[in-house]
This record gives sequence, structure tokens and C-alpha cells, in this order.
Amino acid sequence: MAGMLLDTSALYAIADRDDKWHGAMVEAVEACVAERIVPVSVLAEACYLLGRYLGPAAERQLLRALIDGELLLEGLDLRDLERADAVLQKYADANIGFVDASIVAIAERLNVGTIATTDRRHFGMLRPKHCRAFDLVP
Repeated sequence: MAGMLLDTSALYAIADRDDKWHGAMVEAVEACVAERIVPVSVLAEACYLLGRYLGPAAERQLLRALIDGELLLEGLDLRDLERADAVLQKYADANIGFVDASIVAIAERLNVGTIATTDRRHFGMLRPKHCRAFDLVP
């Protein structure tokens, strides 16, 4: 499966018109003609941040994008959790969190090499099993 995974920072940048990444992120995500995938682990984190900093309407807008099929929601299985744990162990000194590790696991399982993110530090250092490095957009 080709496509793009969106992390929390991407979803937040899209929702916040005042975010410095807003324009570039909207353009990059809209330019993706393949599936735009939101891991369920990202959804929980993004909803919390959107609701807290932008209000309930922003949180609902993200949910509507998923309900309406603009974005696809991807769950986690036990193999994903095992892989996320391995990523957390491998990068323990880099302070990689569970959400980022779960993105790696899902990307590997779905064979997705592109991640929409503003987090260049973490995703730039991660080395997935299925490709040399992630293509980070924008």
C-alpha cells in the first residue's frame, strides 16, 4: 500500500491557520493522491491538542474528515505494539515516544514511506525496516 501517514504535528498544523507549517502542510497533504492515513494512536493525541488549544470545533473537524473518508483511520495490532516496543528500545536515548514508534510500525506494515510531519528530529533519525529512510513532507 502506498500513501502517506500523518502524525500529530501534521494534523495540528493543518487545523491551526496561525501555525508556521500550516500552508506547506495543507499543500503537501492535498497534493497526495494516494491514501492519507491517520494511526489511531495519533488520533487520540491530535484530538487532545486540537480540543485544548483550538477548541472543540477543531477536534470535531478532524473527526469529520475521518468519518467522511478524507483521511483513513488505521488501527494497531499486537505485532504493531511489538514493533513499537522494539523501536522504543532501540531509540531509548532519543526520547522517541509511543506515538512516533507506532507510526514506524504501521508504516512498515503498510509499506508506506512518506510521513507528513513537522518533527524532523525524531523521524529524520528513525530507520524503518522497509525503506532506507522516511520521506518527510512538507
